[in-house]
Amino acid sequence: MRKSASTLSGLRPGKYDRKHQVLIQGAELRALKQLDLAESFGLDRRIERYQGKRSFGLYRWDLEGLLDALSLALNPPAGYYSPPTNKRAIKKLHDRLQTEYDSAYGKSGMGVG
Repeated sequence: MRKSASTLSGLRPGKYDRKHQVLIQGAELRALKQLDLAESFGLDRRIERYQGKRSFGLYRWDLEGLLDALSLALNPPAGYYSPPTNKRAIKKLHDRLQTEYDSAYGKSGMGVG
């Protein structure tokens, strides 16, 4: 019996997983494309292809990964190299995504409903 690659990965959205639609354009999109997203499970490839013309669908784990990457770009630890980026655009995008995350899952991230 053959199983498809999507079944084997185990990262398919569940019945109650919510997809958040976010429009990212201009300086925010350029800054996002410059980030290095480690272990993003395809999110990095989706961002590369994203043109900023339509809303970008993000699940909870995508939001969490992006928020972590944006936080790291804003406040890199000592000895961590990050390429020069537009900090203002990254901060603005981080704040928008954090607001979306907080409204959906609460500030503690435990879920609202």
